[in-house]
Amino acid sequence: MPPSAAHRARRDALRALLADPGEVDALLVTDLVNVRYLTGFTGSNACLLVASDGRDVFCTDGRYTLQAAAEAPDLPAVIDRAGARTLVTTAAGRGVGRLGFESDAVTVDAHSELVDELARAGGSTALHRAPGLVQRLREVKDADEVATLRRACAVADEAFADLVAADGVRPGRTERDVALDLEARMRALGATAPAFESIVAAGANAAIPHHRPSGAPLRRGDLVTLDFGALVEGYHSDMTRTVVLGPAAAWQRELYALVAAAQVAGCAALRPGADVVAVDAAARDVVVAAGEGENFPHGLGHGVGLRIHEAPGLGPAGSGTLAAGMTVTVEPGVYLEGRGGVRIEDTLLVTGGTAEALSRTTRELLEL
Repeated sequence: MPPSAAHRARRDALRALLADPGEVDALLVTDLVNVRYLTGFTGSNACLLVASDGRDVFCTDGRYTLQAAAEAPDLPAVIDRAGARTLVTTAAGRGVGRLGFESDAVTVDAHSELVDELARAGGSTALHRAPGLVQRLREVKDADEVATLRRACAVADEAFADLVAADGVRPGRTERDVALDLEARMRALGATAPAFESIVAAGANAAIPHHRPSGAPLRRGDLVTLDFGALVEGYHSDMTRTVVLGPAAAWQRELYALVAAAQVAGCAALRPGADVVAVDAAARDVVVAAGEGENFPHGLGHGVGLRIHEAPGLGPAGSGTLAAGMTVTVEPGVYLEGRGGVRIEDTLLVTGGTAEALSRTTRELLEL
């Protein structure tokens, strides 16, 4: 589907949500990620009025006149730095009654400015909270999004393979050296940037789930956890592999086998209609049965797409069910303070049958 047609289809799907009872007559979209999803525009200042009657309007400032014409050619564009206030005035001029706004993204001060703008415009338009409408659509990826996520995962896979082949994870290198090397390889393979700040955690640091790479050197016998991803055309991949430098000790093999078994159970539970809490439990129960439940301190995974963390969340406090077309991570981990830890993570596509792993790197323990 041509990009403009795909974005128009997304706006039409949003329009259907606006028509639900208790919803709104138009939605002011100010979250830039949501604007990109609905229009294709990638600049740093933009907003969008999505109207139930189909008369959508896009607004950005003068820096992006040409970019807006190229990236969102199917939308009438207003060039005005005032952005959201301008579109609120447009809505009032059209007699929109209930104007939704993204209350999960609009600050208190920005809301006050919009209220003042409506007062100046006159008429009967009123602002109504409408959080999460676009995010609901973003949970299920269309074919174009899945294709882009495949490319993002492939870039991360290839970069990791190249790093290992070049002996880039070896004793004497620092965590920071390895992280920078891995990120450079992803860029060289076509990534816009890393999907997030890469994690490289060696030895005792591998027991810290979100350790930031430091000047600590890698040592023979260390478990080394690498959590990384590639950003490709705005979409994020997310993968974690834990390796050992040299032959693995018995306790390291046992720990790795436990986490691998938990991940297999979590992946097997991914199916349309599955409750996200139950998916988490499928993996967590494996860890708990081994007596390591207290050492698995985070949720099993999360949605991934235009943001590295998005709905649905797979965890004990999550809510909702899975649907075909969702892309999620499954990333159990067990962390032993002072000794090290293991996390194994893949990005997967929920399908009508067995979930498809978009990350293809082997899940076997690598002894480097």
